[in-house]
Amino acid sequence: MKKPNTQALSLRVPEPSGRPGDPTDFSHLKLDPAGAVERPEVSTKPFDMRDHAFRLVRVLDEEGKAVGPWNPKLDPETLRRGLKAMILTRAFDDRMHRAHRQGKTSFYMKCTGEEAIAVAQGMILSREDMGFPTYRQQGLLIARGYPLATMMNQIYSNAEDPIKGRQLPIMYSAKDYGFFTISGNLGTQVPQAVGWAMASAYKGDDKIAITWIGDGATAEGDFHNALTFASVYRAPVILNIVNNQWAISSFMGIAGGLETTFASKAIGYGLPALRVDGNDFLAVWAATQWAEERARSNQGATVIEMFTYRGAPHSTSDDPSRYRPADEADKWPLGDPVMRLKQHLIAIGEWSDDQQTAAEADAVDQVRAAGKESEAIGTLGQSRPSVKTMFEEVYATEDWRITEQRREVGV
Repeated sequence: MKKPNTQALSLRVPEPSGRPGDPTDFSHLKLDPAGAVERPEVSTKPFDMRDHAFRLVRVLDEEGKAVGPWNPKLDPETLRRGLKAMILTRAFDDRMHRAHRQGKTSFYMKCTGEEAIAVAQGMILSREDMGFPTYRQQGLLIARGYPLATMMNQIYSNAEDPIKGRQLPIMYSAKDYGFFTISGNLGTQVPQAVGWAMASAYKGDDKIAITWIGDGATAEGDFHNALTFASVYRAPVILNIVNNQWAISSFMGIAGGLETTFASKAIGYGLPALRVDGNDFLAVWAATQWAEERARSNQGATVIEMFTYRGAPHSTSDDPSRYRPADEADKWPLGDPVMRLKQHLIAIGEWSDDQQTAAEADAVDQVRAAGKESEAIGTLGQSRPSVKTMFEEVYATEDWRITEQRREVGV
């Protein structure tokens, strides 16, 4: 006879440290001091650097000084370019979020608090390297000088939309800027990036790939399938997990973030992993540079967990006040990436509060000018791509059914 359980079974459902009305509590976080984590040689075997999946690479200390072995020692002009690109990204986000509230577009997603990740990585890698982004990497395009008005045309789905109305707003596509078309299906960009990188290596090319996925989407099978291929074939790809603590309304614990770090998921696949302060521009730069060198020297992929915080709503369809404490973003212990880089530049005598004010005003002016240019073409419903574009670029050689459909519509 089978012995009955002596204790009733219970299902454990992870809960965040705070809900609306609760005090914000980040005391459970274990954050290494700036400069405390050693920098391994790029050739280090993944087995020998497993601790890096649990530590936190940081460069900027509380006073804004760059310390420790990961300091990339960037020149002031590079730092200023990075700061201005982050400021411009935030100004663009603010205007587009207001545009949604004004009924000019149907949808928008901000990257508030995560600007350092896309901007730093967009500056490091070449446009010829292919980025496979999710929907919070607008800083990648902005850092590379992609026209703001063209981004707005895509958001408004107007007559000059570069994707001709075939995508949701903010799902950009810009091959010449190393920006692969965003997919609304979570996780799909990771196997695409690995496959692209494998093809580059197979051809004997010199281009690498980089991709981003959110903490929640690491629970998708596509992510794990991609890690298998990246490991087995030593694909020259950088795999970023942007752990911003929240998916659309569920916290990172639902995807396994309370059991272990997201970076440690790489260990089971024999891949090197780094866990990085994603609000530290210098740390992001240094870790990406390390992974880039590894990929370009045929040592394969690197998984990087960018530890950050989503300051804004998930999207214009989301209300974070319904699931997290109201002041949680303000109390994030790793601060704001824009303010931290500003502090660093001031600390080394290469920036000032007046320059910050001027840069913010200039960013607003740039975005306003782009807005006037784009809105002159039209916002949502005011203008749209020509109907005939529906039938273009469907097949390499036009199918007879497309010809017939075109004739029926009269275009």
